[in-house]
Amino acid sequence: MLFFLMQPAVMYSGMLVAAAAIPAVFLMIKVYRSDRLEKESPYLIKKLIWAGLFSVLLALVEETVLSFVLGIFVPVESPLYNIIMFFVIVAFAEETSKYLFMYRKTWKNPEFNCQYDGVVYAVITSLSFALFENITYVISYGFGTALIRAVTAIPGHACFGVFMGVFYGIAKRCDYRGNSSGASFFKCMAILVPALLHGAYDYIATMDVEGDDWSFIVFIIIMFVISYILIGKQAKKDRPIIY
Repeated sequence: MLFFLMQPAVMYSGMLVAAAAIPAVFLMIKVYRSDRLEKESPYLIKKLIWAGLFSVLLALVEETVLSFVLGIFVPVESPLYNIIMFFVIVAFAEETSKYLFMYRKTWKNPEFNCQYDGVVYAVITSLSFALFENITYVISYGFGTALIRAVTAIPGHACFGVFMGVFYGIAKRCDYRGNSSGASFFKCMAILVPALLHGAYDYIATMDVEGDDWSFIVFIIIMFVISYILIGKQAKKDRPIIY
């Protein structure tokens, strides 16, 4: 009897997880198939998916500790609190965590031999991050949250990953050519630009002013269009890093 009573709950939980996972998986496949020169191995893709999972855990620890410290020095109700929280703590904690785990799995990997590979790595890591983050939100808040985050947070993380990957691929090319200063600069940009976009995303999403919903939607659309164009251009002009 207990087994049959548990079935609806199990099925509902399964639906929630699927609702959270499908958008991320769809976008992963899209970016992966755009790699026209040399597809990355399934083994490396699995490592990047796990990198996304572990980056969620690291970001959670960082955000918990830093937000506690922030609350000691800055009043929660002040505008400065939100600015620091979104642009510094959340954005940099999450984007840095993604970057660190991606870097560890790919920078010295012999499969990283084309510039577009950087986009593939960053987007898959970011979407894996979004996938596991989304599952926790959906289980906590329900199916409606999955639908909202499917069209906002998951594409958002994908866009952050595109910008990270573009700079990451350029950094790898600079490194191969012995341009260490250029490689360092573009590595920093691979974190800074996504973090700024991430901070703006969170800040606009939480603004309590008239018309803020439209501002948020317009911001997402612009960011998504630019990211889509970047994916097409990067994939089209991709070439081996050794050239």
